[in-house]
Amino acid sequence: MWLSLFKQTNFRIKFSLTVVSLLLSLFAYRRFLDFAEARKGTLLPDPILQLFNPIDLTWLIFGIIYLSLIIGVVVLAKNPERLLLAFQTYTLLIISRIIAMYLMPFEAPEKLIVLKDPFVEMFGSGESLTKDLFFSGHTATLFMLFLVVKTKRMKYYFLACSIIVGVSIILQHVHYMIDVFAAPFFTYACFRIITSLNLYKLNK
Repeated sequence: MWLSLFKQTNFRIKFSLTVVSLLLSLFAYRRFLDFAEARKGTLLPDPILQLFNPIDLTWLIFGIIYLSLIIGVVVLAKNPERLLLAFQTYTLLIISRIIAMYLMPFEAPEKLIVLKDPFVEMFGSGESLTKDLFFSGHTATLFMLFLVVKTKRMKYYFLACSIIVGVSIILQHVHYMIDVFAAPFFTYACFRIITSLNLYKLNK
């Protein structure tokens, strides 16, 4: 399937532009994370986080995230159109997070247990990142996979994973409640924008 598609000029152009846009957004995100960590933000009073002490759920969180990413790539690789949709949606999601974090700089919750994400830290200075807060990227990524996949079984899986991870990062005090609550809304907005443009469709 992929070999035949790459013989089509239209697909090669779309795929190349999509991948380049994704890589550029990741590069910009890496630079922005260093800036975000260095500046002073606002410490939010979160009544939900004040109700309990943090619980270290790092292994659960990353186990779900990376397993879901592997499953997502395998599933989407079978459908080039949906893979393009995922790449384009994720690119817009990254740009949206940069803008949101720039406009709303937050300090990390006071009692957080640092979530040492090797993937995110690879795009930062190598130190633990605590201010990439609004909105939750982990929750948004899993919710994006829920929106992009087509089969009900996979949709149920990714939706369940996004809920579990969202709850877990709150229990660990990695994010404020508003960070996690806002993530699906931003993700859905990005998804709707991309689908309305139809740039991912192979016959356009």
